[in-house]
Amino acid sequence: MQQFQSATASFARQVDVRRCRWIAAMKPLWALFVSFCLLGGNASAEQYPVDLELVIAVDVSYSMEIDEQRIQRKGYVDAFRRPEIVKAVRSGARGSIAVTYIEWGGSAVQVVPWTLIDGRETAAQFSEALRQQPIRRISFTSISNALAFARKLFQTSPFRGGRRVIDVSGDGPNNAGVPAPVGRNTTIAQGIVIDGLPIMLKTAPDSASIPDLDVYYQECVIGGGGAFLLKVKDVSQFAEAILRKLVIEISGLEVSGPPQRQTGLVKVEYPQPYNCFIGEEMQERSIGK
Repeated sequence: MQQFQSATASFARQVDVRRCRWIAAMKPLWALFVSFCLLGGNASAEQYPVDLELVIAVDVSYSMEIDEQRIQRKGYVDAFRRPEIVKAVRSGARGSIAVTYIEWGGSAVQVVPWTLIDGRETAAQFSEALRQQPIRRISFTSISNALAFARKLFQTSPFRGGRRVIDVSGDGPNNAGVPAPVGRNTTIAQGIVIDGLPIMLKTAPDSASIPDLDVYYQECVIGGGGAFLLKVKDVSQFAEAILRKLVIEISGLEVSGPPQRQTGLVKVEYPQPYNCFIGEEMQERSIGK
């Protein structure tokens, strides 16, 4: 009897997933209908398998100018309408991924919920849902809090990914919450990979930026098997960097190891221990003035 009940419950879940897919395909409903259907079930029940669970974590702290935020947002909106993303999604064993988009400063907000992407239509729906969200700003810069928030999203996700990745972009070092390496180590200990997109647009030093942010991200933020970073040094590079980074993450390409400068991937050689507390020290000095 117990085996029969288990088999019946499993069949019912499969029927629910098929029903959600069919309704989403037949009706021009809200962009994330498929994900909402899946989220309607019990998170502790059997999760829907995908090739990748991806958390896109975007810095919206006050050090990011509004125009920079708009360009960055547009980069992600446009990327999910590109055929390269669909090709990368379909290259996986299951041909589907789950994506959620969060924005962070000292705290974090989930902007677009977990969304199933398995082709051009669902990728475009995710893009449109993101496009409609308002631009926001959040005080302080806590990479560690963003990572903690992302870890909770994985725990409550209705999906089960063969890989789990957090894609973190930011324009400054951690200056709130626990130090970034603590958040990184806790995250990769759970089998989650952290990739980085350091945004290095500042031409003059200020109280929230550092000139070697790419080194900071490499030494203090990213981690896990195949972790990598791409840097942005001009607003014109946003679109290309975002698209390339997403394609690599979705495809599951192995990019760790020696420098691969021919592809634009960054591996900075740093001969001595890096000060991963630089952001906290800068914040402390600014308070003391």
